[in-house]
Amino acid sequence: MTAGDLRTLVLALLLVVLAALFAAADTALARVSRITVEELARERRRGAATLLRVVADPARYLNVALFLRVLCEALATVLVAVVCLNRFSSTLVAVVVAAGVMVVVSYVAIGVAPRTLARQNAPKVALVAAGPISLLATVLGPITRLLILIGNALTPGHGFRHGPFTSEAELRELVDLAERDRLIEDDERQMIHSVFELGDTIVREVMVPRPDMVVVERGRTLRQAQSLALRSGFSRIPVIGENVDDVVGIVYLKDITRRVYEYRDAEQNERVEDVMRPATFVPDSKPVDELLRAMQAQRIHAAVVVDEYGGTAGLVTIEDILEEIVGEISDEYDTGRPEIEELDGGDARVSARLNVDDFVEHFDIDADESEFEDVDSVGGLLGALLGKVPIAGSSAEFHGLRLTAESLAGRRNRIGTLLVHRTTRQPAGEAPADPGGTGGTTSGTTSGTTSDEPSEPADV
Repeated sequence: MTAGDLRTLVLALLLVVLAALFAAADTALARVSRITVEELARERRRGAATLLRVVADPARYLNVALFLRVLCEALATVLVAVVCLNRFSSTLVAVVVAAGVMVVVSYVAIGVAPRTLARQNAPKVALVAAGPISLLATVLGPITRLLILIGNALTPGHGFRHGPFTSEAELRELVDLAERDRLIEDDERQMIHSVFELGDTIVREVMVPRPDMVVVERGRTLRQAQSLALRSGFSRIPVIGENVDDVVGIVYLKDITRRVYEYRDAEQNERVEDVMRPATFVPDSKPVDELLRAMQAQRIHAAVVVDEYGGTAGLVTIEDILEEIVGEISDEYDTGRPEIEELDGGDARVSARLNVDDFVEHFDIDADESEFEDVDSVGGLLGALLGKVPIAGSSAEFHGLRLTAESLAGRRNRIGTLLVHRTTRQPAGEAPADPGGTGGTTSGTTSGTTSDEPSEPADV
């Protein structure tokens, strides 16, 4: 081996060492947390102030570290190839030897060893690397930005302003790795992933849809609105004018209660519109994370969702958004029950989520499928029979069975169970008794209400 080849190999070795250092810096800076850096800054550790600037804008510095690692690795590969071409008469053999050597060196000396050490000692490595990387970013930053612009121009679709090297996918992988290493629990991993997904979720996906909204007319008395709130289980109810598309405000149960407490006759003499608050309207395409920040800033808990035509699409609350992060929120009244529970006297209690086909089969109902083809559950069947949102006490008849909404369940206070009662069959030719006095097979009456109370929420 000539002296020139030896010098070339030494230079290639130095480039490999530099590439390994840049790989370690890249890994450490990406792994160290802002909380750890702030703690180091409070301890007045050397380099902590610079590191704090780096973690405030990580993409800028990580792109430079990646660029320098790739540059050193590529130059080392070229130098080794030059030496091999000088040593071997066959070009093919020289290329194969150079490629084989550099693959092993790159994988072990650049890919595995430095990254492992950096992950094991992320704060220490990050403190040492922050200064040099910060200086190099000042000099080479324009080059990396230019290369990213070129890459985005050649890539179909929209590119990433700061490059694709530090992405959400990498953070998700770190979360999954932490769960596999038992650093966090599975439910914590799912919650973190939910936070990432929050930015990709729009209001339409989390709102209470229009058919499930419980609303009250603006001309109702405070007593009627209070009764509706207590029966439905909702403390904030949208107030409508002519129809559901004409939402004029939101009434709060605590406002009604305060007014009635201060002036007893107000429950009969004052209307909902006298105590309602202004409604906040949001488009159904608004990102959920933006809505959450807006609701926190404006100190509101509920907003009316409108579609692209200006019509009411649904209602969204802060609790709906939180459920996207922590999962379904249940209260102390939610208990596990069988889907069908036989009671004394031939009655039964069924879950509102019971499949309507299983319901028909269990109670041996001779009904045409067209009568319930648009619903999937028993709760949905009751709503279809009523033509409006059922609340506790709502009842309707279906082929000799009286279905009565019995209890509320979940944070959204939807009907949880229904009481099924076999009605007395009438002789042929006689119409069945209509306890609700409506003259049909469905009844909108609710047990325990007085004549001045709304029997059901407004038809939606």
